Amino acid sequence: MHYLQDLKKVVEINSYTKNKEGVDLVGEIFDEWFESLGFETTIYNRTSIGNHRHYKSLHVENSPKLLLLGHIDTVFPSGKFEYFTEDEQWVYGPGVCDMKGGNIVLLEALRQLTCKGLKIQNIDILFVSDEETGSDDSKYLTAELAREYDYCFVYEAAGKNLELVTGRKGVGTFFIDIEGKAAHAGNHYSDGHDANLELSYKLQSLVALTDLEKGTTVNVGKIEGGIGANTISPHAKMIFELRYKISKERDRVLKEIEQIVQKSFVDGITSTLSGGIQRDVMQTSDSSLELLKQIESITKQSIAYEERGGVSDANIVSSCGVVTLDGFGPYGDGDHTLKERALKSSFTSRIEMSSDLFEYFIKNLSF
Repeated sequence: MHYLQDLKKVVEINSYTKNKEGVDLVGEIFDEWFESLGFETTIYNRTSIGNHRHYKSLHVENSPKLLLLGHIDTVFPSGKFEYFTEDEQWVYGPGVCDMKGGNIVLLEALRQLTCKGLKIQNIDILFVSDEETGSDDSKYLTAELAREYDYCFVYEAAGKNLELVTGRKGVGTFFIDIEGKAAHAGNHYSDGHDANLELSYKLQSLVALTDLEKGTTVNVGKIEGGIGANTISPHAKMIFELRYKISKERDRVLKEIEQIVQKSFVDGITSTLSGGIQRDVMQTSDSSLELLKQIESITKQSIAYEERGGVSDANIVSSCGVVTLDGFGPYGDGDHTLKERALKSSFTSRIEMSSDLFEYFIKNLSF
């Protein structure tokens, strides 16, 4: 497991999304590794976040192309959690499963091809630097580049039983600012327009849009408002999140949100909506299930699969019409906590599977 030393090297470099220097240093290490395999690097420079990196192999024209997708940022600032340890079964550290571990899986699988004397072609790699904060910058680049590809494998962590991921909920984050009118709560109560009261009605209306049977949830995660107990609240605001499994539910809830914002439950109130969909839904499709069956045939093993409530950049690529599967990384848990870990044996199985799939794709230029 020599590749675990490579994992250790990048894990011990802090690559918190806002630590541009650290993220870029990790990227430069991957540049060297991929370029040694024959990839050409295109760097998309950014000023306040790390640079995004696109690694391209040789292309056979008019043949399908495969994109391998990962991210090099992690969630903890410098000094919080940046060490690598291991025991007999597990490796521990920031990104060992989310998702420097996945990046190492795809790197090692590609290395195995070159060891066999195979020339890598029609397989490219995109590493972005801001996935952990919502891909607010990189999602536009990812969507633009995705249209060049026919297939995409995303190297986020595998499921507990090494499941691949065929579907992920869409997610949107929204903000409502409510403006009322202040007044003395004792002497001039009726002169005020209570923004807090308006917020309470809107909160209940928004949460009522939840439909658990269809996988749709609306969560009002934060509210603020008012000045003090003796003043009618002149302003209030809330932050809420929408998650959904099917596009029809997205359309339904977005329409209802607009109506709730426009309606004033309290006289004299005005409300403003901002925010929107961050990553659209990745729906399990006939094409993704067909690809899954082909993967089982190539690897001669049964592949479990699942849908997840969490999002990844797989949502973005899938929304562009690319046949996309996620969860090709190692199995791990505790991601986004100080106890993040990844199972050593899952690296072995995931590298073997990816290597078999890459070899098949290179020899056949298709799945």
